[in-house]
Amino acid sequence: MGNRIALIGAGAMGGAIGTRLLETGNHLTVFDLDQQKVQILVDKGASSAKTAADAASVSDYVILSLNSPGIIRRAVFGEAGVAAGAKPGTLLIDMSSIDPEATRQLGADAAEKGLRWVDSPLSGGAPKALIGQLTLMAGGTQGDVDDAHHVLKDVASNYTHMGPVGAGQTTKLINQVLCGLGFLAVAEATQLALDAGVDAAKIPQALKGGRADSAILQEYMPRYVSKDYRRTGRIDNMVKDLSGAQDLARRTNTAMPLTALCAEIHRMLTAAGLGGEDQAALMEFFKGPNKEISE
Repeated sequence: MGNRIALIGAGAMGGAIGTRLLETGNHLTVFDLDQQKVQILVDKGASSAKTAADAASVSDYVILSLNSPGIIRRAVFGEAGVAAGAKPGTLLIDMSSIDPEATRQLGADAAEKGLRWVDSPLSGGAPKALIGQLTLMAGGTQGDVDDAHHVLKDVASNYTHMGPVGAGQTTKLINQVLCGLGFLAVAEATQLALDAGVDAAKIPQALKGGRADSAILQEYMPRYVSKDYRRTGRIDNMVKDLSGAQDLARRTNTAMPLTALCAEIHRMLTAAGLGGEDQAALMEFFKGPNKEISE
């Protein structure tokens, strides 16, 4: 028998998580302000709820997939929020990507209301969620993280307990630093290959298995070469995450000059109107007067 799960937030990521949970036999109740997003999951077998409280009241687990600490706070502690309907001891699993400090406060506030909290941000995006191969980094007590795994095993192939509440979000920021720098490095290398007349489309195969190989190289250099800007992520979301990493670095007095440069390039592209584009649009940064990168 599947788990009884409330899903709060049915956007691109939440929708993919919900789809996978339904396919693996779980009972899903969904709440989102956008009824069209809810309906997509209802058509796949989910139930809809009028409020977050209603969704939580019929569930043993609550998954949050939202965009900011403020939205999460309203969804959980606001009028008709999760806390108003959840049974004592209900486990809230926040799969959003937000600031570790905000996460720790949310977890403490949940505990005051008799609720449990695990932060479990993800890497891999919607495509990996749909096939149950997300990478998850979890923060919480050992017991709560183990309990969350009863649900998350259906969407993740790699699940690591990183420490207390907030540790998952800290690890996600580190993940985003590595990804942001990786996207930028591969874009820069792609432009050099194009300018130098090397067949850039062959480089991923040529470097496969070597020290320069990476998932980003294999996925994104072909996209950079072919100008494939289909959205699987957003440049402005990377700005948010890199800003969070910089805030953490200031608190820990950690020097991060490469992250600062990477963040500024992402901010420049966002200011130029490309914030909603995929990371593949980083190639626009390297477009000079004689380079026609985009259509």
